[in-house]
Amino acid sequence: MTGARLSLALEAGGLVLPEGRIAILSPREGADLSPFPKDRCHVVSGFKPDYDAFVAAGYDCDVAPEGPYGAVMVCLPRAKAAAKALIAEAQALTDGPVIVDGQKEDGIESILKECRNRVSIIGPINKAHGKMFWMASADMAGAVFADWQDVPGAVEGGFVTSAGAFSADGVDPGSLFLADSLPPLRGRVADLGAGWGYLSARMLSNEAITSLDLIEADHAALECARANVPDPRASFHWADARDWRSDTSYDAVVMNPPFHTGRIADPELGRAFIRAAAKLLSPRGTLYLVANRHLGYETVLAEIFSKVSEFGGDRSFKLLSAERPTRQGTGQGVKSGAEHAGRAPRAKNGKQR
Repeated sequence: MTGARLSLALEAGGLVLPEGRIAILSPREGADLSPFPKDRCHVVSGFKPDYDAFVAAGYDCDVAPEGPYGAVMVCLPRAKAAAKALIAEAQALTDGPVIVDGQKEDGIESILKECRNRVSIIGPINKAHGKMFWMASADMAGAVFADWQDVPGAVEGGFVTSAGAFSADGVDPGSLFLADSLPPLRGRVADLGAGWGYLSARMLSNEAITSLDLIEADHAALECARANVPDPRASFHWADARDWRSDTSYDAVVMNPPFHTGRIADPELGRAFIRAAAKLLSPRGTLYLVANRHLGYETVLAEIFSKVSEFGGDRSFKLLSAERPTRQGTGQGVKSGAEHAGRAPRAKNGKQR
């Protein structure tokens, strides 16, 4: 989709790439960037599965831009605030064209309209249920998108969040329900898909927890979690929770698993989180999760745990616990420290991000 639109833009649409590197901001796994010369591309992604996919494809990747660039392409994310923040960031990174690409279901029409109200637009290229347009540097003098920048905000409770993060405008009701209902936990705990850290912050009010690992695929959300969870028992891991592997097993795993890929419902995501949790727990460990009432996670839970219970619920949510992971659910998520996964990439200056 992206590749087809980009080819048309370069071949017949009048898009001319200046010299220098090309930043591609937030492309999703599977996006075709081949019309760009790979040796000039710098893929910038804070979402671990996407980052890993482009590293595997041979692209130079990082979690933050290292401008200036000859040109910047924004791959439109689902959240409008995040899309606007990326466009503002792109303008600050280049004196060349800023290219914007997205699908109709991701709000490209709305973003196109708002950009047209501020600058001259070239295009759009219409193809494969999406659009691509670009803005020339000569039409973008001054900080015309400065008010679109991502300024971390505080929500109820003083927690810091970031544009595009899950539940960026407040505490998610499911997470609140789970935090209010958890029994006292002890020992070593993991928060799979920790987001900006609300569940972990609530859990660490319990002194019986000796350590808590926050595992989150969204780098920006994890950076917010670092600010929201200053407790020394907390450790932060930029990783895909589905692949997370730990040095030792956990006494408890807690999660509010995702069930959407973009705007498409994908309950398999939650099931994959459950399978990952079973591999991480000790033989006597317990999984605690919150799920929307309509999601049928009980089937997969029953396949890999000996005991499954609903320990709370209302019309919208159910709280599930699962104990004694069976042999097929254990062992594969624990590895030696030398092989420890989920660490952030190292920046060019050698510091860890």
